[in-house]
Amino acid sequence: MIRLFTALEIPASAAERLCSLQSGLKDARWISPENFHITLRFIGDVSEDMAYDIDEALTQIHGSPFDLQLDGLGSFGHAKPHALWAGVAESEPLRALQAKQETAMQKLGLKPEPRKYTPHVTVARLNKRSTNPCDVMHYIEHRNLFSTLPFPVSRFVLFSARNSKGGGPYVAERTYDLDEEVHAA
Repeated sequence: MIRLFTALEIPASAAERLCSLQSGLKDARWISPENFHITLRFIGDVSEDMAYDIDEALTQIHGSPFDLQLDGLGSFGHAKPHALWAGVAESEPLRALQAKQETAMQKLGLKPEPRKYTPHVTVARLNKRSTNPCDVMHYIEHRNLFSTLPFPVSRFVLFSARNSKGGGPYVAERTYDLDEEVHAA
């Protein structure tokens, strides 16, 4: 079994801006810059045969390159925050790319993603038991103007991850250029 997901990579300029956020929140486990990404579709644990079928399906997804911008901060978990994230400015090309992948995975027999798609970059993982929700709210309020300059997106990546708490390290298994052929990572 192999755990897979598709994502967009974060360029160095945006990763530097994200790293500037990584202090000032007690008990946060800051994500390493090489693990920053914007998930398109979490696939989960699949057999090697299914991984091959997924790769084949992803080669059929086309689109044009587009620009993205990170904008704003938030957290998942409300009363018991478990992740701090940087948001992604609204992007129709991003939503279209994600929808194509969702459709392709369902055609292969994978269950639909039950959560509403919220594009983001996880900046830190938080301990639900020890993290004070008021501290997280205060942290976000003082950094609520966070944004990056727009950056180009010209490909997406099929990543594998080990089955562990907090994910990472992630391995790029294949890259898929928008409007071009698949390339080994």
